[in-house]
Amino acid sequence: MPIYPAPIRSRLPNVGTTIFTVMSRMAQECGAINLSQGFPDFNAEDVLFERVAHWMRAGHNQYAQMAGMPALREAIAEKVEALYGAAYDVEREITVTAGATQALFTAVAALVHPGDEVIVFEPVYDSYAPAIELQGGKVVRLRLAAPDYRPDWTAVAAAITPRTRMIMINSPHNPTATVWSAADMAQLEALTRGTGIVIVSDEVYEHIVFDGAGHESCARHPELAARSLIVSSFGKTYHITGWKVGYVIGPAELMAEFRKVHQFNVFTVNTPVQLALADYMQDASRYLRLAAFYQAKRDFFTAAMAGSRFELLPSRGTYFQLARYGAISDMADTDFVEHLTREVGVAAIPVSAFFADGHDDGIIRFCFAKNEETLAAACEKLGRI
Repeated sequence: MPIYPAPIRSRLPNVGTTIFTVMSRMAQECGAINLSQGFPDFNAEDVLFERVAHWMRAGHNQYAQMAGMPALREAIAEKVEALYGAAYDVEREITVTAGATQALFTAVAALVHPGDEVIVFEPVYDSYAPAIELQGGKVVRLRLAAPDYRPDWTAVAAAITPRTRMIMINSPHNPTATVWSAADMAQLEALTRGTGIVIVSDEVYEHIVFDGAGHESCARHPELAARSLIVSSFGKTYHITGWKVGYVIGPAELMAEFRKVHQFNVFTVNTPVQLALADYMQDASRYLRLAAFYQAKRDFFTAAMAGSRFELLPSRGTYFQLARYGAISDMADTDFVEHLTREVGVAAIPVSAFFADGHDDGIIRFCFAKNEETLAAACEKLGRI
């Protein structure tokens, strides 16, 4: 073992292994059905794999352009304009990234300076705060209260100070499965008008909004679009989370700063995969039908859980379902999900993991991005307790 001259000073002293890794490992060790980490247990269409192989065999195996292959950026621009009526310049305003987490981290690294304040909404996805803290920023946490998890705009207004540099938002929201409305976006627009605040909008579940509702992208709202870096994910859209390909769109001034960091923390993204995705995107139905696809899974899961003692909260988007378990146990949520994994054979995520102080409402998160056979087997186990 090497001997260091002085103890290592951690830049993230309060950060351990993510809850997703912990629960997935526990599920594997126990042979439990994994409804914890948010990934499908089914494949994308073969045609997508065939397009990757095509471009590999065609010799497109070297570095892509730093901002992404032009064909893919053009396909993204066409999609965004068709869905949200917003025109983004392919050369200056769209960047392909190594997944959404890299895009979020890079946005923060490019724009947050020491002492800047960044507003986030708890329960919050676990990568936001570490990215802010690594830049010397101050995380300002606003709580979304169960069971509705709606933003309190009076509280947001009170939290904004002259040091507020950024507001990070996420809709459809992980882990609560809530969806922001046009009225929410109008409130955000009004509160940031005339300020230098930048919005980082995590929209990785943009195509998974249920019950006929539409996704209110920042791109749909011109004032917000002018101050926003908007992040999306091919992994979530096309069932390929392990490929780690996403993108960010935003005005040229912000994107120029984003790319200054992007070129050094990733530089570029897998070339044949980008070209394959550009081909695959030509059929818009592949993302337009995603909401109906996952709504059917939500409804299947809900019906299968109807006889259980879990109380399911509304799931309006994403592929997650929150559930109260108070009728079953008074355990802390972290203890309850361990019990579920080890004794019942189903892994879930404690929602307290999304709060800095471990706030526990007795609510856990299931992922229903699974085959119906998997969901049925899990619900049969959950219904017995």
